[in-house]
Formats: sequence, C-alpha cells, structure tokens
Amino acid sequence: MDRPLDIAFHNLPPSSDIEALIRQHVDKLSQRHDELVGCRVSIEALHQQHQTGNVCEVHIVLSLPGRDLAVSREPHKAKERYAQPTIKTSIRDAFKAAERQLESLKGKQRQ
Repeated sequence: MDRPLDIAFHNLPPSSDIEALIRQHVDKLSQRHDELVGCRVSIEALHQQHQTGNVCEVHIVLSLPGRDLAVSREPHKAKERYAQPTIKTSIRDAFKAAERQLESLKGKQRQ
C-alpha cells in the first residue's frame, strides 16, 4: 500500500487490540490484492442498542488506482446470526465483504 492505514474510533475509546486485529486483516488483503493503494477503517459504537447487542458498525474504504470501494457492516440482526456478537465479529464480517468486493471487481476487469 502506498498510503498508511487510517483507523478511526467513534463513540468508543481506541484499543490497541482492535487496531492490531484491523492491521492483520488489512495486511492479508494487501498481500492478496497488489492493486490496493490505501485503506481507511472506522469503527462506530452506536448508542446503547439493546436490540442489536451493542455491536459496532464498521466502515472500510479501500483505495484502488482510479477508484474507491466502500464497505459498511451494520449490526442488523446480529443476535440472530451470532450467539454473542462482538466488535471482532463485526470487523471480520466487514473484511469478508471487502474481500468479496475486491474479487468481484477483479472478475469484472478480466471480462
């Protein structure tokens, strides 16, 4: 990546463990996708939502040459999908979605 990773926390204190987890995911993405130029990740704690289990929203913006890809993962029905949803599951889901978008973009460019 040409630009440094940008991580932002909204409505929650910064955590070195979460930053390390995000860096691992970004490193994995950049190893698989050489065209990745930059990445910006923001994690936002919603207001005390007892319905969604206080799971955080994760927003990822992947910068590629000539375009940006935006991925957002909101905690819709997180309690139905996971026994105990956490911030780590939200991050994992967001990066899986980012990987799928990058693969889809690669497929379109091949055609």
